[in-house]
Order: sequence, then structure tokens, then C-alpha cells
Amino acid sequence: MSRVVAIVNQKGGVGKSTTAINLATYLAQREEQVLLADLDAQANATSGLGVSTHDSGCMYDVLLEGRALQEVATHTDIPGLHVVPSTINLVGAEVELVSELAREFKLKRALDRMPEGLYTRVLLDCPPSLDLLTLNALAAADEVLIPIQCEYYALEGLTQLMRSIRMVREELNPGLQVGGVLLTMFDARTNLSHQVAGEVRSFFGDRVFSAAIPRNVRLSEAPSFGQPISLYAPQSAGAEAYSAVAEEVLHRG
Repeated sequence: MSRVVAIVNQKGGVGKSTTAINLATYLAQREEQVLLADLDAQANATSGLGVSTHDSGCMYDVLLEGRALQEVATHTDIPGLHVVPSTINLVGAEVELVSELAREFKLKRALDRMPEGLYTRVLLDCPPSLDLLTLNALAAADEVLIPIQCEYYALEGLTQLMRSIRMVREELNPGLQVGGVLLTMFDARTNLSHQVAGEVRSFFGDRVFSAAIPRNVRLSEAPSFGQPISLYAPQSAGAEAYSAVAEEVLHRG
């Protein structure tokens, strides 16, 4: 049975796609079979892995046309990692889904139709909003991974996100859990980063990953080359941090 993880935060620029790309990569390099589904019309997770859109389909076709996830999934340069790409067509999905029956469960049903044992883990890279695409991810997921930027406004909107997760748990997905909280863009030289990290840890406790993702130039550069950090700069601080996060994910089960 695949473990489905939604990477969610309605704030933009907190490292959702960076986390999706690099966590998926390191899990695959540890011999997991991983599917990364790009639910964001900006397609950062798609381009960040060097995947170009092609005729075999994209996430829009899964949600609106009923295509099977495994049919539209494409290989990456990482053995064991497949991506369901996003395209600009996904912009219209929000409007088109409004009139659909069981619109919040389109992704869940697509996941349920996948052959048993095809993937050990499915990561869902969500858009920076609490829209129908994100609701589809939350309704389909076993757990949520929340990247939180170590900046002044990091906790702004977190209450709304937690409220949305509680509502999804009550109405759509009783088994949904907050599986992990990841501190991103951490700068050990600043008091602000330590203060934000302390507040997050006091609220979420042991659900916060021990490893924090540092501000790292190599992490910022890698997507422009269509590579995860493990290929672009495997010895960088960013690579070491995401490798440690992957180890924690596997240790937590």
C-alpha cells in the first residue's frame, strides 16, 4: 500500500517544490519506488526534475479526463522516481472541478485505481493556496508534510492551514495526520531563525524534523539545471540536509 504524503503550505516561497523534488529523490535513491505528483500549475516540481511536458498526459488529464496516474507518469533521471507532470492546463482545473460530482475525491480515486505495490510512496506537491487542488491532495493523503520558512511571517496563516486540515479530517479524510513539519531557509547566524524554529518546535513538538534546511545557493541553482540537489551539488549543505530528512522519513515509517 502506497504511503501518500501531501506537501502543503498556502504561503508561497517556503520550499514546497524544493522539498518535493529532493525528498522524492533521496527516497528513491534509498530504493523506494516513488511517484511525485505535481498539482501546482507553475510546474516547478516538473521542471525542477528536468521533465518536459509531453503527449502522454499530465495531472489535468488525471483529474478531469479520468486518465490513470501510471499512464501519465514519466521517468526521471533518478531510478525509481516517476513524475506526474503539471502543465498550464491545470490553471483551469479549479474552475472545471467546481461542477464535478465528488470533486474533492478525484485524486483519491485515481490513487485507489493504481495497481497494488507499484509505488511505495506518493508525494503530492500542492499549489500555494487552499483551493480544490489542495483539497484533493488532503482528501487523498495519509499525512501532511508542512514546510515552514524561518522568517518573520512564517507562522502567519499557519492557524488557517491547521483549521483546514481539521476540517478535512472531520468532513473528508478522518485518517489525515500531520506527519512532519520541516524548517526551511534556516540561517543559523540569525536570532530570528532560531526564534522561529523554537516557536515551531514548541507548537508541533516531535513532529518537527530534527534536520532543518539551510539557506543554500546550490539549492536555489539546482532547479534551473533541471536537477535535484543530489545530482547538482551532492556535497552541499542543502544536499546533506535533505538526505537527513529522507532518513528521518524512513525512520518514522
